[in-house]
Amino acid sequence: MPTHQTQLKISLSQRLDELLNYKAMQLGIPKTQLVKFIIIKEIYPDKIGIEKESAPVFTASEAIKKQAQKALKQIDKALIVDSVPDFFAKL
Repeated sequence: MPTHQTQLKISLSQRLDELLNYKAMQLGIPKTQLVKFIIIKEIYPDKIGIEKESAPVFTASEAIKKQAQKALKQIDKALIVDSVPDFFAKL
């Protein structure tokens, strides 16, 4: 059974658009998916099983999972940096 879709067009300030892009990138999801989640969370917090003030939980994208696996394989090459300026001064 087909569902009815409605398209919503909104204007955002450049700063808000940058913030949305950054948050979506952190979560590894498209910006539109993040906006839909925010709307659902505000309208129906009980339907998605979260408290209104809790943080959203997303499943990582395949690209993020691959990046994490690659990073974990190289963890033995990691350096502990106590002072960032000192670290860059030594390069």
